[in-house]
Amino acid sequence: MSDKTLKSQELFENMPVWTAVFSMAVPSCITILVMFFYNMADMFFIGQLGEMAQVAAVSVVSPVFSLAAAAATMLGIGGCSVIAKAAGAGKIEDARTYGSLCFYTAAAFGILCTIVMLIASKSVLGLLGANEEIFVYAKDYMQILALGAPMMLLSTTLGALLRADGAIKEGLIGNMTGTILNIVLDPIFILVFGWGVKGAAAATLLGNAVSTIYYVIYIRKKGQILSLKPSYAIRKPKSLLHIIAVGMPNGISSILSGFAATFSNNLLVLYGTNAVAAMAAAGKATMIISMIQMGICMGVQPMLAYNYGARNVSRLKEILKALSLLTVVIGLAAAAGCIFARDTLIGMFLKDAAAAQMGKQLVVYLVLASPIIGFYYLGTNFLQAAGNAVTATIVSLLRQGVLLIPFLFLMNHLMGFLGIALAHTLADGIATIVAVLAMYIQYKILKINRSERQENHYEKNPDTEKVRMVR
Repeated sequence: MSDKTLKSQELFENMPVWTAVFSMAVPSCITILVMFFYNMADMFFIGQLGEMAQVAAVSVVSPVFSLAAAAATMLGIGGCSVIAKAAGAGKIEDARTYGSLCFYTAAAFGILCTIVMLIASKSVLGLLGANEEIFVYAKDYMQILALGAPMMLLSTTLGALLRADGAIKEGLIGNMTGTILNIVLDPIFILVFGWGVKGAAAATLLGNAVSTIYYVIYIRKKGQILSLKPSYAIRKPKSLLHIIAVGMPNGISSILSGFAATFSNNLLVLYGTNAVAAMAAAGKATMIISMIQMGICMGVQPMLAYNYGARNVSRLKEILKALSLLTVVIGLAAAAGCIFARDTLIGMFLKDAAAAQMGKQLVVYLVLASPIIGFYYLGTNFLQAAGNAVTATIVSLLRQGVLLIPFLFLMNHLMGFLGIALAHTLADGIATIVAVLAMYIQYKILKINRSERQENHYEKNPDTEKVRMVR
């Protein structure tokens, strides 16, 4: 391994496991938490205007950019995994090819999004359900965001790729710089300048632009594995299919969560507006648990991929043990905290006593799977790190689609209102079991392949075999 890849080698291969896990997991969790508050900022400040049409406009347009964000996450997580795995196997040129492909694909898709949303804004908004009252606001919001679509995709993609380069701190700096700028500009543009939804969109555009510029400058000047040279992307354009396949579970999960929420709300509305509001509040109060566990596993995924590519079974085993313990402890502590503090948590979102009481009940059901849900994220990230895109995608489909949607209807029929919350717990539990089994099988395959490779090596090198037997 050359000096140029020393940073990632030291982090992924040589640093003590717990130190390496924390150095990668903590920045990833901070990024996710910052994004959590950032996603609430636009809605909060627009809500201060007191115009429900503007609030509705943000809600109507958000699915379009959720899809774009899903594509960027797919490129970023898929690219990060295959880059780290290639680096672990010593294939640095391939790693640079993957990074360049992700960069130019994200830029191209962002430009395509801009063109489509600007040309077909009226048709798109009609499909999204914008009525006459909110159409003007929604159009303004979407068109400004459309101009920044390339930057949004590049910011998300490059932020994930930097983890494969060992640039954990730089990835966090870039993300937080853009996000904090967005949050600071929101009240200025929305309230002080009176731009409303236009201000929210402009703040988002500028925040993503700053993050993207920071990432590009870092990669060009200090990137050790990553490269933005188009010549690398041209070398193996078909590799993009592999990157997309590996990142597919993350994209599918993002898309399916939206569909599942739609089905859930359609059932909840049968019990009244309070039920919908109660589930929304309970979901907000408890989602932080899964977000932290997801952040831990996603943050450490490059190290899993690197050591999988290097066939370093002993270090992989240590990493998996550390992550298992960490996610269980955090899941137990966070679940207990949510249950004991549910009055305060629900009170932050709901003032109506009846709705608040429903929300408190839902919290208990929603956190039941929290101690084990970390194994689900660990399993899917390990499968992605191993390059087993098919199994990882199947596991992702199980949790948010194949299991959850039928369970929503079944548990609603059996238990009513509370059954809808329990459906999430059942889907999480079964998907976790499947993910752990798949991870175990994949780990065993690696051990078998490694043993066979060593045996073949010894057969070809009898002198080495003699030395091994003496030892």
